[in-house]
Amino acid sequence: MILYFSIPSLSTGEDISRCEEIKASLCIVGMQSLAEMNRWREVLSWLLQYYKVPEKLPLKILEMCILLYSKLEEPHVILEVGGNWLRDEGNRSLTGYGTIVELYLLQVLLPLGQFAEAESLAKGCDVFSKEQQAIALRSVAERQQHWAEPRTPEKSEQVEKEQPITRKEWQTGHLPKKFVSILKLLQKVLKLVMNCLHSMPSRKILLVALIVYLIVLRLDPAASSSHPFIYTLGQLFWQMWATVFPARTTPPITS
Repeated sequence: MILYFSIPSLSTGEDISRCEEIKASLCIVGMQSLAEMNRWREVLSWLLQYYKVPEKLPLKILEMCILLYSKLEEPHVILEVGGNWLRDEGNRSLTGYGTIVELYLLQVLLPLGQFAEAESLAKGCDVFSKEQQAIALRSVAERQQHWAEPRTPEKSEQVEKEQPITRKEWQTGHLPKKFVSILKLLQKVLKLVMNCLHSMPSRKILLVALIVYLIVLRLDPAASSSHPFIYTLGQLFWQMWATVFPARTTPPITS
């Protein structure tokens, strides 16, 4: 499944912001499409086709990527991307920047043994309160101590029990509940798209509708995993159709 789309030329800042929201929403739809086909490892490279550089990734999309590759036990994939995003001055003022710092520290740096970088990030994060900074530094110290301890058979067995989700389960489509809850954000995202579409010209609405329709055509309708996704997109398509072509009420016939 490959999703291509373009954003038309816009003049006002409000239009640009609205279309950026729609672009991010469609990218999240594309991420779920790749997930439905168990093509998780293509997500990041696919996203960078549209955002070109990691620093331009929307906060919510980067958050989903960190959680995704952490659960896949491949945090190294997002290491450089997340670091570049966090160092960008424009991203530091975003609401939720601290959440990305915390996720990146706990889910990427610590599992990879990047303790010096994690400590430096915790100390240099301006959005952390003193309490949050202390908790982060304590987590780094505890993980570093645990890392240095020799692994015994008993500890190995305990770790396996704490992390029952294996890579094989990911490949067969069994998703962790935490990531499933993130994917449920799609419903809210689609509602946001609809709110934006109501205030957009018909030409732009038809463009988005066509994109969504092409996504559906590229899904395998025979696969049971595609049914909920196709149903959701179908509802969105018909709502957009009703927005562009509202039903005309016929005036009553008077004799």
